[in-house]
Amino acid sequence: MKILFFLLPLFLSHLHASLEMLESFEAEFTQSVTDEKNKTLLYKGYVSASKPQHAKWHYREPVLKDIYVNKNKVVIIEPEIEQVIIKRLDSDLDFFQIMQHAKQTASGKYEAVFKNTLYTIEISEEKLTSISYKDEFENDIKISFSKQKQNAKIDLTLFEPSIPLDFDVISE
Repeated sequence: MKILFFLLPLFLSHLHASLEMLESFEAEFTQSVTDEKNKTLLYKGYVSASKPQHAKWHYREPVLKDIYVNKNKVVIIEPEIEQVIIKRLDSDLDFFQIMQHAKQTASGKYEAVFKNTLYTIEISEEKLTSISYKDEFENDIKISFSKQKQNAKIDLTLFEPSIPLDFDVISE
């Protein structure tokens, strides 16, 4: 039993190190959005992210949608309504900085505060399994991951949106 107490801090420090060393991440995801009336919407898809600040969220359910995040810009492509929204971000939303600033709160649980938002991160078997937070509308968001690939090589062209010429483009 005493050996466990000596090995546990070593194992936990390795987990935190794996968060800090995260260079890329890919996974299937299920995102739940629960409002103040306890109504929940579920979204499913695939996410790819790579340092320094590249991400692509491909939503398959309940509607098709691709969201590209590149530094200070977000491009949302919605094929079902043939529309593209291009937004400038006021600040850098950086998935990898959130991971690097996470502090352990319990076994397999970490918290990070980034841009005044508290993120709860869960790790299992050295893999990111979920991120939870409250959004600007006070909705509870939980993104659960499966079939994770960490630190695999990702071709950066994946993060370049291809906007169909016949789609309406709205720039905000």
